[in-house]
Amino acid sequence: MRNFISSGINAEYGGAHRGKRAVCLKQLPSGLLLVSGPYKINGVPLRRVDQAYVIATSTKVELPAMPDSLTDSLFKRKPKPTKNEKEMFVENTTEEPKISAERIAIQKEVDALVVPAVKKVDMLQSYLRSRFTLSKGQFPHEMKF
Repeated sequence: MRNFISSGINAEYGGAHRGKRAVCLKQLPSGLLLVSGPYKINGVPLRRVDQAYVIATSTKVELPAMPDSLTDSLFKRKPKPTKNEKEMFVENTTEEPKISAERIAIQKEVDALVVPAVKKVDMLQSYLRSRFTLSKGQFPHEMKF
C-alpha cells in the first residue's frame, strides 16, 4: 500500500461513487483498499477499491481496530447458474441481487466504529459529505490535499 493512503480520507475518481470521499479502513490481502463512507454519513458502502482509483488526502483519522471478518471473501459473489439451450431464449426470470443480511450487519458494525472517530475531528462530517470536483485549469497532480 502506498504509505500516504493508510487510515486517511480518500477521494474516489472511478466507479459508482466517483467524486465521493471515503475513509480507508485497511488494505486487504488481495492488495485492494477497504473503504467506507461511512454509509451513515455520505452513502458510500463498505467496498473494495483499487489504489489506482483513489486520490489520497492529508486528512487522517484515528480508527479503532476493525473486525477480522473484513476479508476478500466477504465480497465474493455467487456464481451465476449456467443456461442450457432451451433456457437461452426464455424470458429472464432471475431476481436482482439483494444485499445480504450479513453484509448489512457488518456495515452497521463498521459504521459504529468509524462514525465516532469521524465526529472527533472538527468539520470532518461536512467534508465527507461534500463531493470532490475539479474545475477548468485544475490538475490533481499539482494540488496539495
